[in-house]
Amino acid sequence: MPVLSTVVDELTQKLPKIVSTHAHLAADYVIAGSFLAAGTWFWPRNRPAAFGALICGGSALGLAVLTSYPGHKKRLISFPVHGKLEVGLAAMIATMPEFLCFEKNRSYFRTKAGILTAVSNMTCFACPRHTR
Repeated sequence: MPVLSTVVDELTQKLPKIVSTHAHLAADYVIAGSFLAAGTWFWPRNRPAAFGALICGGSALGLAVLTSYPGHKKRLISFPVHGKLEVGLAAMIATMPEFLCFEKNRSYFRTKAGILTAVSNMTCFACPRHTR
């Protein structure tokens, strides 16, 4: 895992779980939407980064759509499992520049992976008090 994600992970592991499930849901859709928008922005400038952004956006959107958030319709993936899968998604996002071999726009992917890691670490996936 790249250094930024590792540092963010270490810093946010012990912080209080203050992100509610509704805020987490909103963050998931914002992250997915921003990746999809970045894919269209990168398209004429850097095709590998555009493909990477579209892959990350589609993956984040798919995970959000398939997750059964507390207080919402029952779906395929439970909210605690979503939290575990999100760790892998953040790692995938952070390593996408190496996987697709591009240097330009690398910091965009690393920053998004750090944000996703922080949001995930500050969400209690098993706390019923965060459902509203």
